[in-house]
Amino acid sequence: MRNLYLFSIPLLFFACSPEDKKIDLSGKWIGEISMQGKTMPFEMQIQEEQDGGIKARIINGKEEIVLDEIQKRNDSLHIPLHIFDISIDVKIGHNVLAGTYTKHYEEDYVLPITFHKGENRFKSFSDETPADFSGKWEVTFIEPKEQDTTEAVGIFEQNGSDIKGTFLTPLGDYRYLVGRAEGNRMKLSTFDGNHAFLFEAEIQNDNTLKGDFYSGKEWYESWTAFRNEDAELPNPDSLTYLKKGYDNIRFSFPNLEGEKVSLTDEKYQDKVVIVQIFGTWCPNCMDETKFLTKWYDENKDRGVEIIGLAYEAKDDFDYAKSRVEKMIDKYDVNYDFLIAGTNDKEEASKTLPMLNQVISFPTMIIIDKNGELVNIHTGFSGPGTGKYYDEFIQDFNAKMDSLLNK
Repeated sequence: MRNLYLFSIPLLFFACSPEDKKIDLSGKWIGEISMQGKTMPFEMQIQEEQDGGIKARIINGKEEIVLDEIQKRNDSLHIPLHIFDISIDVKIGHNVLAGTYTKHYEEDYVLPITFHKGENRFKSFSDETPADFSGKWEVTFIEPKEQDTTEAVGIFEQNGSDIKGTFLTPLGDYRYLVGRAEGNRMKLSTFDGNHAFLFEAEIQNDNTLKGDFYSGKEWYESWTAFRNEDAELPNPDSLTYLKKGYDNIRFSFPNLEGEKVSLTDEKYQDKVVIVQIFGTWCPNCMDETKFLTKWYDENKDRGVEIIGLAYEAKDDFDYAKSRVEKMIDKYDVNYDFLIAGTNDKEEASKTLPMLNQVISFPTMIIIDKNGELVNIHTGFSGPGTGKYYDEFIQDFNAKMDSLLNK
């Protein structure tokens, strides 16, 4: 998935009185990230524990992301965002939290953020009865500078003014989107710690959609859509493949102890091997990692191994190792990980020259017990896609059962 204004933001937004410091932090807060002249809202539930600790959950519809490393420092909160090298730092004011959202692995990536207590993610923007946005839409995203286009499928469910759904693209999905419809307009957003997505759209006179997509600090695309219940994307098993002249997958990368590991090592002989191309900075990759972790724990005695090839945000072994170790701890992952390179797709492709290209994080490669390539699956349709996730699981289990039972 894809992820300039430089803000100079003082952290001292408020002169806090003793009364301010006694504010009850527990409850539902609406966070608002200021980006590209827009406000990207999300929901966060905060709970003050009896021992003085603080926990929180970012909520996107059915998704809940637990934040359990929050530190309260006098009248400030430092909120690390799950496994990501990202934090929110806010001052506690009178019924408001205000400060900054910072991606520490990117240079000068700081955005203003505020929180206020409330229930509704989006403020009302019209008093009109909402149009019907539900169903399946054939979507085209358009990047304005190069006029590059990406085909996608939008799937939305609507209950009155409440709307939820996602976009499926050839490289993965846009996860759990939640929003509001009023009149001919709708707004959707999601925040998973790394991605801050805002979608806006309006129904046109010809019943098509015309909209805007804002992602984080500077990425923007326009988009158009029309209803099409038969809309489909290219087969994800056909997008990444071996180049002519290559007959298999080969690599040698260091594990977390710095020792080189290859598919020819004894551990992987006569076993089915899943190779996961991923990065800990990538929420779609984390969806796949959670799925593979559970599946591996239930099936590891059947003659299967998984190797995660980590492509991290910095070309620094110790940094990459620390990010992978944090992910392992958070998700209790028991399969192997190697440090393979950086998340630049062009550079990542150089590390696996037998592939036509590394076009998506994640990408899953399946190798049979004889060491022969079986399948390469590009992207991942995660749990936010509903039936598409269920269909992936069904297909994956059938494929693995066939290989493991031979």
